[in-house]
Amino acid sequence: MHIIKSVGVLSVAKIMGMIYGCMGLIFAPFFLLVGLLGSAIGQRNSPLAGIFGVGFAVLMPVLYGAMGFIMGAIGALLYNLFARWVGGFELEIDLRAAAPVAPYPIIQPANPGI
Repeated sequence: MHIIKSVGVLSVAKIMGMIYGCMGLIFAPFFLLVGLLGSAIGQRNSPLAGIFGVGFAVLMPVLYGAMGFIMGAIGALLYNLFARWVGGFELEIDLRAAAPVAPYPIIQPANPGI
């Protein structure tokens, strides 16, 4: 068993920011569609609803990414704190035997008879 005792706060925050930013990209078209439908179907046919829907769809990946970054940093800090008290995650790693790789290429002499 291997135990993860601490994680890099900034590295976790960056990864979580990227993941949540991508989730924002996935969800943005749905909010865009709802905003456009809301402005088209609304009683007064207000263009303001469509503008808010488009604006939110554009800002959504940025907002999700920023929140993912912040929450990832907080989560990593809490993990490091709690891992000191109760230990970290236990991982069982299976290292498969791979073909040995030479650290440098083997070069044969051009004229072995000389």
